[in-house]
Amino acid sequence: MLKTETPHPDHGQLDQYPLPELIAALVDDQARAVQAVRAAAPAIEAAVEAMLPRIGAGGRLIYVGAGTSGRIGVLDSVELHPTFSWPHERALAVLAGGQPAMFASVEGAEDKPEQGAADLRRLYPAPHDVVLLLAASGATPYVLGALQAARKLGAFTIGIANNAGSPLAREADLGITVDTGPEIISGSTRLKAGTAQKIVLNTLSSALMVRLHKVYGNLMVDLQPTNAKLMARAVRLTMLATGADAAAARQVLEQCRFHVKVAIVALLRQVDVEQAQAWLDAADGSVRAALTK
Repeated sequence: MLKTETPHPDHGQLDQYPLPELIAALVDDQARAVQAVRAAAPAIEAAVEAMLPRIGAGGRLIYVGAGTSGRIGVLDSVELHPTFSWPHERALAVLAGGQPAMFASVEGAEDKPEQGAADLRRLYPAPHDVVLLLAASGATPYVLGALQAARKLGAFTIGIANNAGSPLAREADLGITVDTGPEIISGSTRLKAGTAQKIVLNTLSSALMVRLHKVYGNLMVDLQPTNAKLMARAVRLTMLATGADAAAARQVLEQCRFHVKVAIVALLRQVDVEQAQAWLDAADGSVRAALTK
């Protein structure tokens, strides 16, 4: 039996716990997700190292999964644009059952490897693309079908699973196993297995974006300010990075369509936004490098 399907040895009487004990048990069991991801840190580091040259050369991130794992992949893909101005067309997600499965279970969709392969092929993966495949069991047929299709087409594959020795982690170009063990509710991998997968994706995509100069210090300087909240955040970020007051920060941001990177360079180097943009372009988008020109 897969470890993620094995009944938890410590909580056989879960349904009889008093409510405070039940809440504590559910919360405390999540700590295992962090421990499991920490143990997988070397594999995560290797994955980022492999992703960087491919994505830097124009490759795409393609997420593949079924059920909870697939929805977690969709979540990571859609949040890259507002957070880092990552192009929509370079962060795609394939979910067993298609878009309806994002909101309701599509029974049987995960059992079809040929559908996983077909859905993946529709995106025409190429050698610079990175395909992130998620499955708690590490043996979901839909995901394994997508894996084989991606490998045949030359894309780089990263398999993320929660059971040691899984086909997904073994057959991908690079496997990441986050061994979260039995769930407190037997087999419910939406719990700490899902939490661990979310942490892994957060870490992979965030580390990648840091290395692609989307962050200055620890400031999110390449966000898309598409609403009032994000515009206010852009002003605060510019103030934090430069020491400028709100009025000065907003004035420069308005000149460069609220592009925080440009505003930072313009204010710190005391140049117009056109020159700041030129320096950023020459520095491959790195604020730190643009400031030393």
